[in-house]
Amino acid sequence: MNDTVSVSSAKTHLSQLVVRVEAGEVITIVRGRTAVAKLVPVIRKGRREFGAMRGKISIGPGFFEPLPDDELDGWGQ
Repeated sequence: MNDTVSVSSAKTHLSQLVVRVEAGEVITIVRGRTAVAKLVPVIRKGRREFGAMRGKISIGPGFFEPLPDDELDGWGQ
């Protein structure tokens, strides 16, 4: 659901608007007829798990070899 409220109403009822946004609503704040801000729920990310990519990627032995001179020249050295 998307609702529109005025700036003055948003200032007066901010805590109530936050509760509604936490429930999934999107609130647009307007000054006159112009939208000036939007309150949207924060998408929470899950916890990162150490080693979650283990076995899914690999680095070849050439990764640790020095770069050739022509490649290094491109880096401004």
